[in-house]
Amino acid sequence: MTEQNVLDALKNVIYPGFTKDIVTFGFVKDVVVENTTVGLMLDITSSADEVKDELKKRATEELKKAGFEEIHVNIKAPEAPKMMSNSVSGKNIAPHIKNFVMISSGKGGVGKSTTSVNMAIALAMQGKKVGLLDADIYGPNIPRMMGVEGQKPQIQGNKLEPLKAYGVEIMSMGSIMEEGKALIWRGSMIMKAIDQFLRDILWSELDVLVIDMPPGTGDAQLSLAQSVPVTAGITVTTPQEVSLDDSRRSLNMFKKLNIPTAGVVENMSGFICPSCDEESDIFGMGTSEAVAKEFETELLTRIPIEPAVRIGGDTGQPIVYHKPDSETAKRYQEAASKLWAFIEDINKKGGVDNASVQPTTPPGVSACSTAGAATAAPAKATEGESCGTGCGCH
Repeated sequence: MTEQNVLDALKNVIYPGFTKDIVTFGFVKDVVVENTTVGLMLDITSSADEVKDELKKRATEELKKAGFEEIHVNIKAPEAPKMMSNSVSGKNIAPHIKNFVMISSGKGGVGKSTTSVNMAIALAMQGKKVGLLDADIYGPNIPRMMGVEGQKPQIQGNKLEPLKAYGVEIMSMGSIMEEGKALIWRGSMIMKAIDQFLRDILWSELDVLVIDMPPGTGDAQLSLAQSVPVTAGITVTTPQEVSLDDSRRSLNMFKKLNIPTAGVVENMSGFICPSCDEESDIFGMGTSEAVAKEFETELLTRIPIEPAVRIGGDTGQPIVYHKPDSETAKRYQEAASKLWAFIEDINKKGGVDNASVQPTTPPGVSACSTAGAATAAPAKATEGESCGTGCGCH
């Protein structure tokens, strides 16, 4: 009997929930054969006991059919995430990720995705282990900007492997859905997608996961804040007052969700001429500094309009990596350094938890229903604010 006999037999063991066998997945390790005795390791990605039991049973059956008499099948699997009671420590469905950064904006079109991409790469260039999650469900642009457009993530067991580029692990709805297809989803579906992006992706033990949020202050933001403790929030804006009005809402959201605010990134702040490198004020510059002070945070950086930023985004060649000597790249690097210093300071002070924003209604009861409202007894909501129960109704 040989190792090949073992592998041939185990090709009949299909991984639960999939159409591929455990040999094709590469889960069979350390095969040792001596006459009709065999020992092996199954290195799987699921922590579920039922998956372990099923695989051990099926592998043993197939090896007996192949003529082996003494069979030793060991299982190596990740530990199930440990989660303490929400009433004590809040909730964290991705405990192997050390820090979460929410990059948000009050409105679309202000350069939030561009900021997320370049900040993530800048942190990676500074030696951090970084992931980038494109949670902008309706407008996922990260695959194009990171140069992974058209690539599909590989499946490992019942999870997806993130794509990789520029030293950053990447996941986006744009890498899963059919190109050009419109998503018409209700809030509950968005919230479920956020949950799966955190639970069902094989993120490494990251120093930081940068999360590009949809614009606004809705279901996605609330769902993320309730799912993991967000270490830092960044608001992206442009200098115009109409953008700053929306940015105040984004900063106010961080305050309501008890997310420490790392600062404001002011995009389209001046224009750098590609011919003479002179910076001109065309939309305003530095106007968001007053808003940052209003919310007791800082202006992390001003990113000017520079053609290389747009070209880099369209071609998958981010400016912070491909033109590191440019003024814009230097500003992103400086902002990333400030962000990391902020994260370290938060963690030195004991870190963050999200216990205060957990839903207060019983499972299966809507906080907006009569029964839910009576159970939760929320504070009276003012116009334009949430009902106070964490349901995300406003």
